[in-house]
Amino acid sequence: MKIVFANSAWVSAAERLILRGGSWKSVRLRVRYGLILHPVAGPVLVDTGYTPEAVTGPGRGTMLRLYGALLKPELNAAGQMLPVLARLGLAPSDISAVIVTHFHADHISGLSLFPKARFIASDAAWARLKARTAWQNLRHGVFTELFPADFESRLDGLSSKQQIAPHDGMPGGADLFGDGSVVAVDLPGHADGQFGLLLPNMERPLLYAVDVQWLLGALKEERTPGFPASLLAEDFASIEPTSAMLRRFLSAGGEVMLCHDPAPTQYDLGGASG
Repeated sequence: MKIVFANSAWVSAAERLILRGGSWKSVRLRVRYGLILHPVAGPVLVDTGYTPEAVTGPGRGTMLRLYGALLKPELNAAGQMLPVLARLGLAPSDISAVIVTHFHADHISGLSLFPKARFIASDAAWARLKARTAWQNLRHGVFTELFPADFESRLDGLSSKQQIAPHDGMPGGADLFGDGSVVAVDLPGHADGQFGLLLPNMERPLLYAVDVQWLLGALKEERTPGFPASLLAEDFASIEPTSAMLRRFLSAGGEVMLCHDPAPTQYDLGGASG
């Protein structure tokens, strides 16, 4: 099994907004998505990153246009999913599933590009989303217009997966493919239903921790972002306990990756899409 990550876009933010005690200097953050090449499940995406559908599309609603105007994502054309898939000899129809770690725009904006894929996501979080009003979902950072109309019929919920208990310094979670190769680990704090992916069989166990923090340094140095970043979190009080679990994983010899950390990793595709 292999996993690679590509960078769909860059977003700039003042360091002090994402790192407690940071300066006003601008930090250029990545917006990663991943691709797992699984021997049985086939090619599986991990989120979708930012796509033109969310950032520049003419059919966007008013609030999504405002969101784009405020964050100003800089799309990375070579790192978009379709050219990256083509570079790897794949087409959208080859994608068997998209793992949706949570429902924010920079993780779901390209779901409509994969009409044959099933969506592996938190069915509990989906049920809560459906029970909320449009304005409540916006308050949770969710733009429902980005979901394909048939999302629910293609939803492969975490609740249907066998659970793996924590062991040997590894966190537990839902066994996504029934072979222990990819485990969905609950990561409360940033977003409703957010989970990361544990790949325990890599040479060094890897935990893709998505948006628990923006910077790996903030995680390692226990510098949880403060106000006003705290306003963006679903459950700010849970961020530090979740971060502490990740630090224990690091201490046990594991490796942690984050969606937005700007530093390249061994799993990032090189070249123009990096």
